Amino acid sequence: MRFDPTEIKGCFLIQPIPVSDERGWFARVFCEGEALPFLGEVRFVQINHSFNRRKGTFRGMHYQVPPNAEGKLIRCIAGSITDFILDIRENSPTFLKYISVELSAKNQRMIFIPQGCAHGFQTLEDNSELIYHHTSSYNKDADRGIRYDDPRVDMKLQIGIGMISDKDKGYPLLEKNFKGIQL
Repeated sequence: MRFDPTEIKGCFLIQPIPVSDERGWFARVFCEGEALPFLGEVRFVQINHSFNRRKGTFRGMHYQVPPNAEGKLIRCIAGSITDFILDIRENSPTFLKYISVELSAKNQRMIFIPQGCAHGFQTLEDNSELIYHHTSSYNKDADRGIRYDDPRVDMKLQIGIGMISDKDKGYPLLEKNFKGIQL
């Protein structure tokens, strides 16, 4: 596995290294020992699977507040997406900066998102599927979100939004005094 740092501290693009033979290929998608120098001690407690019927579907920008803040390992197993990570950590040098990466079944890349970052994605193909590994279980009372079109963030989407939930498009805009979350 190769761990490539991104512009957001603690966020890594991960590339599995497949080993091929006449049967096909095999690759590790997570190995605690290999991840430790990059991610530190990480323990996944919840795994989710997301299926998205239509190209242009947008989900996000989701996060949980402490003590339920969560890290995530995201992998696209069918189709393709643009994944968005927004740093909302108080006092972070990249506070309110976002990155976007393409994840697809074809490129097999994954992204590790550290605690204190909001996450969302937009499908680039019909029938796109993701597997999420979470370091904290879902907690309704800790659930928060940031609107994808918040002018303070100025996120750029590759394509127009075809589908979005009322919840995701109804998040409030960030207040001017939003200082982020403290971990």
